[in-house]
Amino acid sequence: MERDAISHLEELLDGDFVKTVDLIYQNKGRVVISGIGKSAIIASKIVATMNSTGTPAIFMHAADAIHGDLGSIQKDDVVILISKSGNTPEIKALVPLIKKGGYPLVGMTGNPESFLGTQADLCLNTFVEKEACPNNLAPTTSTTAQLVMGDALAICLLELKEFGSEDFAKYHPGGALGKKLYLTVGDIARNNQVPRVAPDTDIREVIVEISERMLGATAVLDQNEVVGIITDGDIRRMLKKHTEIGSLTAQDIMTTQPKTMDVGTLAVKALETMQDNGISQLLAVDGTDYVGVVHIHNLINEGIL
Repeated sequence: MERDAISHLEELLDGDFVKTVDLIYQNKGRVVISGIGKSAIIASKIVATMNSTGTPAIFMHAADAIHGDLGSIQKDDVVILISKSGNTPEIKALVPLIKKGGYPLVGMTGNPESFLGTQADLCLNTFVEKEACPNNLAPTTSTTAQLVMGDALAICLLELKEFGSEDFAKYHPGGALGKKLYLTVGDIARNNQVPRVAPDTDIREVIVEISERMLGATAVLDQNEVVGIITDGDIRRMLKKHTEIGSLTAQDIMTTQPKTMDVGTLAVKALETMQDNGISQLLAVDGTDYVGVVHIHNLINEGIL
């Protein structure tokens, strides 16, 4: 029933939806979103979505609004009231006060002929045939429709504002989501040890270097330019192939032309490269200079994988 209600919403979109998007986009103030009961919870979620996608918004509970919180509405704000019936006592009390203050009012209601639907400057129709609740009482289908309508508003505004991934990162600096948008290869590599050997390094010293640096690999450098990589896997293959290793050096077993990535590249891109190539390490470089190693365990620890 909720799936069908969402599908039906598209048929209810009209010029008022376009005007609402344009009103918010052109306005210099915030979007104040209010409701009562379950609609208030949906209002709070829409506020959070708008704030995170570049449209400043605040939540105002309809019951609290008529007891002082009406003062939170400022000049140039747009007010959206959400109510399934559009006729609840709190909404009826609040609408005249908002209109008296001269604030643009958008009603989101399942009944465009209600008090809210007829008194609002613009009306977003979220009509549903029936609640998913067997008794047709608990707000279920109706709140789903409200949620989707709010998301539609937020995404239209996001696109109008050309709100990109860099903007998104500013508002989501914490957690795995934020890290995917700002954490770079250099950020990770610079926190790791920096294993390195020369092409003529004795193989036993190579093994010690890999073991002590604890990244499962070492870069092979000529001056500070990468010429190869040796991993734990290369060591195992060497031991399987050679019974005598005393004369071997790094250049005898290294993999030439290893996968490298610039320090400014996003770490999530490093993950994609590792997965595409079936490898566990990448060498971080700054131009042609070697900086360090990024291991897939680093990406797991950062929450990117």
